Amino acid sequence: MKDKKIIESIRAFNRYYTDLIGLLDDHLLNSDYSLVEARTLYEVYSHQPVSASQIMAEIHIDKGYLSRILKQFEKKGIISKEISDEDARITLVSLTEKGTQLVHELNDTSNQQIGALIKKLTKEEQQELLRHMQAIRELLGKH
Repeated sequence: MKDKKIIESIRAFNRYYTDLIGLLDDHLLNSDYSLVEARTLYEVYSHQPVSASQIMAEIHIDKGYLSRILKQFEKKGIISKEISDEDARITLVSLTEKGTQLVHELNDTSNQQIGALIKKLTKEEQQELLRHMQAIRELLGKH
């Protein structure tokens, strides 16, 4: 069956890529944070102030898991919470100065990691890689 071979090839690539950039490591980018935690920080950074429901919609995790992550971040002084002026039922999350610094550090480390991956490629190969990545996004975005 053709589909089975295609699926197996895609899954093999997924395993290769997740291993290559360490997505399945307990801690992302040699930090104290998992992939989901780092992604949560990124979403807060990108959309702050942001509600928990907005974060859940972006990264597709359940309310309980996100609640535990946010409580941990609050204890560490990485985020602050405030009640929405528009709707008292909604709590908005923002990064503290410490949280913003952490996101910058994680972004810098991630940029260095990707830079190390592509440094052996010529400029033309880097552009080819980008074209292929864009093609993947466009094709998979059709669903």
